[in-house]
Amino acid sequence: MSLLHLRRARTSLVLDARGPGLPRVVHWGGDVGDLDDDGLGQLAAATVPPVVPSSFDAPTVLSLLPEASAGWSGRPALAGHRDRADWSTAFRLDGLDVDDPSDDTSPVRVGVRASDPGAGLSLTVELTLDPTGLLMLRHRLRNDGDTPYELRELTPVLPVPAVATELLDLTGRWCRERSPQRHPWRMGTWVREGRHGRTGHDATLLLVAGTAGFGFGHGEVWAVHTAWSGDHVTFAERRPTGQATLGGGELLAPGEVVLGPGASYASPLLYAAWSDAGLDGLSDVLHTHLRARPRHPRSPRPVTLNVWEAVYFDHDLDRLRALADQAAEVGVERFVLDDGWFRGRRADTAGLGDWYVDEDVWPDGLHPLVTHVTKLGLEFGLWVEPEMVNPDSDLFRAHPDWVLAAPGRMPPPWRNQQVLDLAHPEAYAYLLDRLDALLTEHPGIGYLKWDHNRDLTEAGHRGRPGVHAQTEAVYRLLDELRRRHPAVEIESCASGGARVDLEILARTDRVWASDCNDALERLAIQRWTGLLLPPELVGSHIGPERSHTTHRVHDLGFRATTALFGHYGIEWDISSISPAQRAELAAWVAAHKRLRPLLHGGRVVRVDHPDPAVWAHGVVAHDGSRAVYAVSRLATSVAEVPGAVRLPGLDPARRYAVRPAEGVPAPATVQRVEPGWLASGATLTGAALARVGLQVPALHPEQALLLEVTALD
Repeated sequence: MSLLHLRRARTSLVLDARGPGLPRVVHWGGDVGDLDDDGLGQLAAATVPPVVPSSFDAPTVLSLLPEASAGWSGRPALAGHRDRADWSTAFRLDGLDVDDPSDDTSPVRVGVRASDPGAGLSLTVELTLDPTGLLMLRHRLRNDGDTPYELRELTPVLPVPAVATELLDLTGRWCRERSPQRHPWRMGTWVREGRHGRTGHDATLLLVAGTAGFGFGHGEVWAVHTAWSGDHVTFAERRPTGQATLGGGELLAPGEVVLGPGASYASPLLYAAWSDAGLDGLSDVLHTHLRARPRHPRSPRPVTLNVWEAVYFDHDLDRLRALADQAAEVGVERFVLDDGWFRGRRADTAGLGDWYVDEDVWPDGLHPLVTHVTKLGLEFGLWVEPEMVNPDSDLFRAHPDWVLAAPGRMPPPWRNQQVLDLAHPEAYAYLLDRLDALLTEHPGIGYLKWDHNRDLTEAGHRGRPGVHAQTEAVYRLLDELRRRHPAVEIESCASGGARVDLEILARTDRVWASDCNDALERLAIQRWTGLLLPPELVGSHIGPERSHTTHRVHDLGFRATTALFGHYGIEWDISSISPAQRAELAAWVAAHKRLRPLLHGGRVVRVDHPDPAVWAHGVVAHDGSRAVYAVSRLATSVAEVPGAVRLPGLDPARRYAVRPAEGVPAPATVQRVEPGWLASGATLTGAALARVGLQVPALHPEQALLLEVTALD
């Protein structure tokens, strides 16, 4: 048994694993340097709290799984019982498995083995610190007893130092996902629970604790993400004892997980990141980790046209062929046929579950359209919603018992649909067969828009709570489908952004951030979704001039600039636009393609500007050679000139040329004379751009200026 020091990318995790109980987290955060055994021992001793009046007679310290038997009186990390016995544990350390390569480009892995023979339980704690400094933590609990053990909670937690005094997390709703909320971190527990059966529009995404006043570019911050696509919990707790923790795991319903003798349960991965460079530093850790995944998309992200807002359920082969022709003309690379192609689907009230091409609408099947699209050089994509069923469908009429429901009744309808019980072997087999057949029959399909348009309400599986089994079955379905069709990409769409988490993204290639394509709303939605995900994983489309979800009207330039910083696409009936609009749209698509390697590979930066009506963000190449920034005016300001906008992230010592983006129209302004540098560009050092910035044009509200920055030496 020993003291362990895990180090990667300026991050340290120090564990006191000298026993006899579970290891204690001595430190998680900034790198504490190259400490020898004596130095680690001194650090461990220096962080043990004193014994104060009206407390335990020995110091209480926080282990990897806090237990009441060790004096923990906070939120339980483990809760369960065996017929009302074995409800408390006192785990003892059995051993450690450490893999710490000398190569800093490899992850450090630690396995902690512990047991409580009295309770009949064994615990394994798995920790991985990857080369980016991202920490991943998971618990595995095994029932070693002779009788069933009902598990109620198993949630990893990590300590956070006292300097973290503020909390930031996200909430939201349909068409307004990722709304930030921030407040002081006071005594007590801040708990965010998701009981939607999916991640949820209101999911916290990241729960961030930080030093006072932290922002995008400054402050020390700690954050956790619960990687699970079902019911989940994420929390921050500060105790009067001085201990503060962040944690998260699966939210289990009564009786949902009962471990038989020898059975085990693994908690969802808890992702944890630290940065002393504010929220952008957290994003840099997470984005770098995601981009290093073996399955991360490597090919250029194709510019996508989705036909939903062009045709809705009115499918006509000739019209869709013409739309594909027009899409190719403006530079689109992927053409997606949305809802309405399968049997009985003339509205959203019928057909879900009957995954056969509608012979009445498509007498020759989808082949004529797929062939036409692929001959144009475009990839063909298709919308599906496999987990759902309409009561008005052949599938439901034949198998009403395949619905997730409590015994004797159906859940309240939502969008005229119910949820198929994928843990039912026959229902699972049916869906796998139909999706496999669809992709096999149409090898031209290269992309599935996988939708999920309702919460799982009163979701019962064979008389017991069914969200856990449903979530695992969805993962199995996606895994098997991708094994059979490895070239097919899949988007996670769930009424927009209601299923955005790192476990669903282990099986999909992008998310649809929101059903709202209003550029003003999308600015915020994409900014905060980008805390977790790099731009290439976030579907971001140019919507119509008048948004159908908010009724706002925006110029094409504002819509196109907002959508530029993501996986670009179009959600607009381009057959109805003028030749001038089509030419401008083509120019924006060309600009995106030119900037795409930078946008989808660089470091995301967001600007802390004092005027809330002015937002700026950008992407900087990792070698500092190039950058692109967008400065957006959200509303009018109290000040006529809101102040210079700083451009962070560049090499301080290098000189840069700054100019408005070429080939696209300039935004509308309210000014008699523009800033002098704008006509011919500006040449400044990275330090000057980051610390002084530029006076930008006086933009009208809901306008955006796109700037390109190029190193001169």
